[in-house]
Amino acid sequence: MRLRVLLVDDEALARARLRTLLADCNSPQADVLAEAGNAVQAMTALQRDKFDLVLLDIHMPGTDGVTLARNISNLSEPPAVVFVTAHSEHAVQAFDVSATDYLTKPVRLERLQQSLQKVERLVQSGRARTTDTPEETLIIQDRGRTERVPLSEVLYLKAELKYITVRTAVRSYILDGSLSELEEKYPSYFMRVHRNALIARRAVRALEKHFDPEEGDGWAVRLNGIDELLAVSRRQLSAVREVVAS
Repeated sequence: MRLRVLLVDDEALARARLRTLLADCNSPQADVLAEAGNAVQAMTALQRDKFDLVLLDIHMPGTDGVTLARNISNLSEPPAVVFVTAHSEHAVQAFDVSATDYLTKPVRLERLQQSLQKVERLVQSGRARTTDTPEETLIIQDRGRTERVPLSEVLYLKAELKYITVRTAVRSYILDGSLSELEEKYPSYFMRVHRNALIARRAVRALEKHFDPEEGDGWAVRLNGIDELLAVSRRQLSAVREVVAS
């Protein structure tokens, strides 16, 4: 098989070297479909095309590689991530975000080939488990266009005036609907943290003390994939604690 690869590194020379090495790999072979110099470009490419593997640098301007890897893991069909960096001390942190492998610069052809073989096994096992069951989605009407947003990509739903903000790791959408109806319809996906907000259970990262100008001292939940904190009401606090603990 041929692996579809996205190269993410802020240094063009580093990307060029990886591209050259990948051209010499033959078991499996790999095709570089796109390159990105930062996290924004990478997420844009991932929304546009389907990849089997992201070769990802850790130290980049703006959003770093570890944070980007967390965002990638929230996609409906996340590709494998292999970190490529000169800083070997970040290996433990890399595997904390479920990276498939970790390569140190300068990358050796033999070591890169081993990583590709790991990814190949993952891709093949994933295809073997694929079923015909369609993934549940939210139907978004946006400027005359209808768009399907997979529930697996949604991080939170927040009621604001007459509409609901649907937040993913990449962007926000506006949905005309009822927060209570979505809570009842998708209890396995979302949980209520406040009277105006539902969060994705799988995205919960941490519970933190938080000061709100309107409500004073309280608690907020941090989600994988975004920096924004969401207030947690006292009524929902114990339920959120259980999700964090689990």
